[in-house]
Amino acid sequence: MTFLFDHTLLSSSAVDFVDAAGVEELLQETKHDLGRFREVLAKSKSKEALTEAETAVLLAADTPECVEEIFEVARQLKKDVYGNRIVIFAPIYVGNYCRNDCVYCAFRRSNPECDRMTLSDAQLENEVREMLRQGHKRTIAVFGESHKYNAAFIAQCVEKIYAVQEGNSSIRRVNINAAPMDHEGFRIIHEAGIGTYQIFQETYHKPTYAKMHPAGTEKADFMWRLDSLSRAYESGADDVGLGALFGLYDWRFEVLGLVAHSRHLMNAYGCGPHTISFPRIRPASGIDLSWKYDVSDDDFKRLVAILRLSVPYTGLICTARENAHVRRSVMDFGVSQIDAGSRIELGGYSELGEEQVARKEQFELGDMRSLDTIICELLEDDLIPSFCTACYRKGRTGQQFMEYAIPGFIQRLCTPNALTTLQEYLTDYASEKTRNAGEAAIMRQLEKMDDGPQKRELISRLERISETEERDLYF
Repeated sequence: MTFLFDHTLLSSSAVDFVDAAGVEELLQETKHDLGRFREVLAKSKSKEALTEAETAVLLAADTPECVEEIFEVARQLKKDVYGNRIVIFAPIYVGNYCRNDCVYCAFRRSNPECDRMTLSDAQLENEVREMLRQGHKRTIAVFGESHKYNAAFIAQCVEKIYAVQEGNSSIRRVNINAAPMDHEGFRIIHEAGIGTYQIFQETYHKPTYAKMHPAGTEKADFMWRLDSLSRAYESGADDVGLGALFGLYDWRFEVLGLVAHSRHLMNAYGCGPHTISFPRIRPASGIDLSWKYDVSDDDFKRLVAILRLSVPYTGLICTARENAHVRRSVMDFGVSQIDAGSRIELGGYSELGEEQVARKEQFELGDMRSLDTIICELLEDDLIPSFCTACYRKGRTGQQFMEYAIPGFIQRLCTPNALTTLQEYLTDYASEKTRNAGEAAIMRQLEKMDDGPQKRELISRLERISETEERDLYF
């Protein structure tokens, strides 16, 4: 294999931990065994991360009874670790120039149907202002993999996003989805105050990876990408996000790849990924997807539940690629973060109407509902929408977040902080229907809390938010 990057610049823990032949053998040789299945479920119930072999046991348990049992345990595990909170964010696409030629992506350099642009400073500010007017507090800035979008440029964009004020509101957390960097690049971006740095491996199956990412492109270097989040950790990043694009290869293989990657980071750095994403391929302008591996809705729900059992303390993200029905179902037993009111076209929030503009987007969205509509539905399902960013401002990130989360203490902070951010949304942005549903939800949550100083302080903060201009009152 010809490497496009200097592999002496890999991380200190660099190793190809994905043995494609070994994973295939594991999938083929692991047969359903009810006794072993129950042992693995018992380990999951104790909130211990699973090995690849243990995850394969869950993948092999495909009888209706066992699948339902997986859902039941995943549902309880999610409740125990995350409560009924759903973290809300929205993407902002900054530029779609790309040096790669990925077979599945509308931003691929050879696609003539893609309208190329990079947001100007004024356009970026307008996008952020419109997001703030809708009620957003968290975003992920997305960049094509172009040399135009180097570490210095990304850091400048992050600073500009944080600087925008709209009334008494601003973006409180900027995550990044961009090309892998070397150590120095990751340091520059980290120092700009980013949250999570997210890089999708796309597929952990090396032969498929080679087919999807043509030779001669920078993304063709499998090992440089596989090692990227290790370099991010070594460069000071507190949180990283993994992802695989489901539909490139056998979904079961990709689940084991994500578990292997999570375990590698935990073993090397004492902290697994902050988030895992599992988008399915969507149609896109100028892209032929006739070759793709179909992942049915039923299999998608299974893989979400199995990931919840395999990596209990990692946030699972379901994006607006999925339709509203699927998203609603997976939040019940696995997903802890979603994007809402999303636009993925360049200039989508401030310049475009409600319809999707294919030539400006990376793929088609499945859920185009407004932020307010989605928040109202969450509240009706007894879920608490959260815009909380308190842990990042308090330094409860990376390994320290794991130390808080593993014994379950994080709920003592997360639920109150979720309620204060919900109160902000209800006061400043919500429709009457959503406001009524949200106020009822807050009352239900308060009734569940033990009386004491924290509850009294929370009630005081909720009142201050609803009656004054005070905001961002986090624990």
